[in-house]
Amino acid sequence: MCRNIKTLFNFDPPATHEEIEAAALQFVRKLSGFNKPSKANAAAFERAVHDISHIAHHLLHDLETQAPSRDRGIEAEKARARSRTRFAKAAA
Repeated sequence: MCRNIKTLFNFDPPATHEEIEAAALQFVRKLSGFNKPSKANAAAFERAVHDISHIAHHLLHDLETQAPSRDRGIEAEKARARSRTRFAKAAA
């Protein structure tokens, strides 16, 4: 899985359209191997991003959970702490 694609389900506030679109773009980039497609492939690339974004919206809307929503700020701080630990070990 792409490291740049973040979990978008069960957060407060919910994922924005832009976050879902960015995840779809990263997914299509990973599958296609293109960071920016050629003119010949641009339409297919953009259609795939649109379709995946649309499906992801439906998925996030339809999923259910009993768990409480996670706070974005708290989860971001946890990720920063993991990153500091990870890169501190790599630098040592």
